[in-house]
Amino acid sequence: MSKCSWVAESVWKDIESTNSVTDDQLSVLHFLFGKNFERATRIVDQRCVKRISGEPSGRSIFQVVGESRRKEEYLCFLEHYCSCYSFFYDIVNRGEQLCCKHQLAARLSASTSVCIDVKVSDEELAFLLSKL
Repeated sequence: MSKCSWVAESVWKDIESTNSVTDDQLSVLHFLFGKNFERATRIVDQRCVKRISGEPSGRSIFQVVGESRRKEEYLCFLEHYCSCYSFFYDIVNRGEQLCCKHQLAARLSASTSVCIDVKVSDEELAFLLSKL
């Protein structure tokens, strides 16, 4: 794990432990993620993050509405995947970012308990995942 990833993970864990975020934590995350973090905070402020959980397994994925006029919905896992173009271009191909704004929005909303929780059957969740 890189030093940046370690620092980010430490901050996320602190936020999760209190379900709130301080100005200092926001500053650190902004330093690490830059414009992506600014965009993620706008997405969270607009309540555009859903955590879709399957029952009875409890498995989940996040659905994040983008900022564009088209309001596209992206499916993402907090640390490993997002269905957006930026994830593949900037993170996977070029390695320029640690994660995309949708992943950051999902992590921030989950860490502060402000995401919209949606419960579905495990079968419905499997169908949603099959579209990836």
